Amino acid sequence: MTNPKSLIYFLVSVAAAVIRLASWDSANAQKLPPSVTIGTNPAGSVFYAVGAGLAKVISGAGPMQSMVQPYTGTSTLLPLLDTGELDFAIINAVESNLAYQGPAKLKIGGKNPMPHVPNARLIMRGSPLFIGLVVKKDSPFKSVQDAKGRRVTGEYPANLAIWYHGYAALASGGVAWDDVKVVPVPAVNEGVDAIVQGRAEVSIHAIGAAKVKEADAAVGVRHLPLDCSAQGDARVRKAVPGYSTTTLKSGFSTGILADTCVLTFDIYMLGHKTLSNDVVQAALKAVWDNTDKLPPLHAQFQEWTHDRAASADVTVPYHPAAVQFYKEKNLWNAKMDEAQKKLLAVNP
Repeated sequence: MTNPKSLIYFLVSVAAAVIRLASWDSANAQKLPPSVTIGTNPAGSVFYAVGAGLAKVISGAGPMQSMVQPYTGTSTLLPLLDTGELDFAIINAVESNLAYQGPAKLKIGGKNPMPHVPNARLIMRGSPLFIGLVVKKDSPFKSVQDAKGRRVTGEYPANLAIWYHGYAALASGGVAWDDVKVVPVPAVNEGVDAIVQGRAEVSIHAIGAAKVKEADAAVGVRHLPLDCSAQGDARVRKAVPGYSTTTLKSGFSTGILADTCVLTFDIYMLGHKTLSNDVVQAALKAVWDNTDKLPPLHAQFQEWTHDRAASADVTVPYHPAAVQFYKEKNLWNAKMDEAQKKLLAVNP
């Protein structure tokens, strides 16, 4: 028979433990802001879809809510990230490299128009992004070489990364911006609009983007193959370090009507160095514990996996709270320590 005193003692102990846990949770929650913001490219872009998906998962995990905030392009949102006005941002690895290094230390294609963002810190390396040239479905063009002498969207002052996408994509076939008739557009979505309107013959966008699907429904579009030969891939890697080529199978996404060679590079979730450790840890834990909820939100999350999150092959140093998080998950190694030191030395 159970001793009444023992039972009372047990119940009191459990109650005390629950109170302590509740107090700890309350204190921990008080360290977090009510909400954080994730800056992205415009609605209709893959980066917007990625930011919206991450925001949904972070908010669902609580107690910190997350909102996605679209901007015309990364050149607009990066200064806000650097000053801490934005908490997080979805940026690609090449753009992050140009911004973190700054124009004084790094130029690609003879220029670096990105704002210097020395305070950027990597939170998580996400999935690889695929980028392809876009033409109308009935275009006579068969490969990137056919773009020579034709009307190709370019300049992209509000969305500077797209200039580099085009520069690398054309380079795969030995084509330069000087070899095409540039149709100036401000940003990535307007480039696809130019295809729909007939003002341009070739543009560029992320594979699977809502804007590409919209254009396909309007006039029918497809992705024009790049050159995935060893020589073509070498030209891409030389033109823009961080890019490479890969072949997507027919039917992979809208506009992939046959096996098609495209660009690929990593997506980053960035923060800034003054972002609190508690916010970084809360956001990481929310995403880490709910990666299975991401793929249904967008195809880009299929490869947003735990084993890709930490890497030595990155262009921006990790936030210290992210380093600690990955160490606790046994993902951090000596090569990552070495890469981290080199990157931090760029902006001492």
